[in-house]
This record gives sequence, C-alpha cells and structure tokens, in this order.
Amino acid sequence: MSKNLKKRIYTSAALLLILFFMLINNFVLGYFLIVLSMFSVLEFNKIISIIFTKEKIKIFLINLFFLSYIFLFSSAFLILSYFLHLKILIFLILITCVSSDIGGFVIGKLFKGKKLTKLSPNKTISGAIGSLIFSITFFSLTIYYLTKNFEIYFLAIGCLTSIACQTGDLFFSFLKRKSLIKDTGSFLPGHGGILDRVDGMLLGMPVGFLTLLMIY
Repeated sequence: MSKNLKKRIYTSAALLLILFFMLINNFVLGYFLIVLSMFSVLEFNKIISIIFTKEKIKIFLINLFFLSYIFLFSSAFLILSYFLHLKILIFLILITCVSSDIGGFVIGKLFKGKKLTKLSPNKTISGAIGSLIFSITFFSLTIYYLTKNFEIYFLAIGCLTSIACQTGDLFFSFLKRKSLIKDTGSFLPGHGGILDRVDGMLLGMPVGFLTLLMIY
C-alpha cells in the first residue's frame, strides 16, 4: 500500500467521524460548514486568479457568484437540518455523493480502462460506471432499510445524484487543468484541498435533494 493511499484512508476515516458528529449535533454542523465554506472560497479564488490573471473584474464577478452559491448552499444545509426528517434526507444524499466518489475511485483503480474525458486524465469510463453503481446501490438499500419499501424511482434518484456529482467533479477538474494545478490545496492529506473533496457535492447534493423531494 502506497504512502499516499494510507494518508487518504486515514483522512477519510477522520472525515467520516466528523460527518457523524455533524449528523448528531447542529452546532458542530454549523461550525464545519463555516470552515469548509471559507476554505472552498479561498481555494476557488486561487484557481480563478490564476486562470484570469489580469482580468480583475471577471475575477471579482466569478468569485462573487461562487461566494453567493456557497452561502446559499451552506445556509440551506444548516436551516433544513433543524427539521429531523429533512436532515435525514440531506445526509442520505450527502453519503450517496460520498458513495459516488468511493465507487469511482475503487472501480476506476481496479479496472482502469479507457479515459472518460480529456478534462480529467484520471477519470475512466469504468470509474464513472462504478460511481453510478455505488450511488444507486447505497441509496436504494438505505431507503429500503428505512421504509421497508422499494420503488423504481429510487434507482433514478441515486443515478441522477451520481451524474451531478461527476459533472461537478469534472467541472472543477477542468478549472484545475486550466490553472495548471493538481490539487486546490493540501489541507487534507491524501485528498488535496477542501474543494477537491466537496466539488462533486456542490452540485450533487442540490440535484439529489431536489429530485428526492419532487419524486418521493
């Protein structure tokens, strides 16, 4: 096992522990949302400042849009979490996003194969399929466990959540390639920056949650 993989595993375990405390305590949730938001905004600013070096107005407007999005995302996450049933659904979608990342990483490493797109040379078709399988399986089995019911649209929700996660991931991969950087930061050993870890969730969670509310 490589040194970087060990770091990734240890960091992932720590993140899961933090996620558990965020689930059971809204104060912890609010605190970490602030921390994650601050780092995400700073890391995004670094990327955009590199891409649009001399275009100050464009940098300001893009950063303003991202800051507004992060504020709305975090505010909605925290406010909705004060309603227990909505908090359960939010965290269900969040962990479905995590499952998508895990599926893409594990299956992609095992099977490798043809590249998915030039935007991200590390992304493979097998990884994309793994992301879909892991998301659909986790979401469907968890809903079945909670409700003792299974409907075909559970598969659709898991699928759409994974697709949105992968789209968000690819978008930020494109920005990183444009700025010629590998990771948005080094805050998370083995993972890179905060934005490297939450990029897919920023799109996957809203899409998954809204789809769940509309369909379920």
